[in-house]
Amino acid sequence: MSLYIETQGSGSIPLVMLHGWAMHGGIFNLLVEVLREHCTMYLVDLPGHGFSRDCGLPLEPQACARAIAEATPSAIWLGWSLGGLIALQGALDFPQQVRGLAMLCATPRFVSGDDWPQGRDPSLVRQLATDLETDYHATIERFLALEVMGSPDPRGELRKLRAEVFARGEPDLRVLQEGIRLLDETDLRAGLSHLKPHGSWWSAGRLDRLVHPSAMEWSAQASQGEFHVIARAGHAPFLSHADAVAQALRPWLEQNA
Repeated sequence: MSLYIETQGSGSIPLVMLHGWAMHGGIFNLLVEVLREHCTMYLVDLPGHGFSRDCGLPLEPQACARAIAEATPSAIWLGWSLGGLIALQGALDFPQQVRGLAMLCATPRFVSGDDWPQGRDPSLVRQLATDLETDYHATIERFLALEVMGSPDPRGELRKLRAEVFARGEPDLRVLQEGIRLLDETDLRAGLSHLKPHGSWWSAGRLDRLVHPSAMEWSAQASQGEFHVIARAGHAPFLSHADAVAQALRPWLEQNA
């Protein structure tokens, strides 16, 4: 079974959209509506998620990037959260296929280290991995709660995330475990200097408690990319501030299309 990729919109700018951990392409619906006239969007359900639950592909950046590149036209790739790691890998491995890289609340390394204080405490990720083994649904619920921390409307965003997370079926446990390992181990910082200047766009939620804006600002500087902050937004600004995200994104999309 191949990856499920849904096409939306009729605009002239091709845009591949990659979701975060435990989600699916439908999470972008509000942003899709705002961009519909400007972009033709390819909404990917990553392996083990949504309608790609049984595709059999590992949730591994290089394998995912290759499969997506083979299934979509040359386009700009937008990745949110974990999806940003796959989008960044695609930009590094397939520069002719990935015209530009848009990172939405996503960084090249999720966990902190001695030389990366901007990341999250590794114990958070490892606890999620342990919890998955004992209580699958409660672990997903906990992660959703982390995603809405800092949002001006955490209850409203949490309701939206809860409604979406199982809308296309439950994600595969094996792949969720692979995703946690990916967040714990992946470090693509060294590749940022290989991105073409001005070919990347980085947007943070000022109130994001999972991916700190300083991590994204550092990444934008390292890649000579464009950096934006969505005021009063948390980790999922396309849910709470879709118009603001689109307003910041459209000029860059037009320049790189």
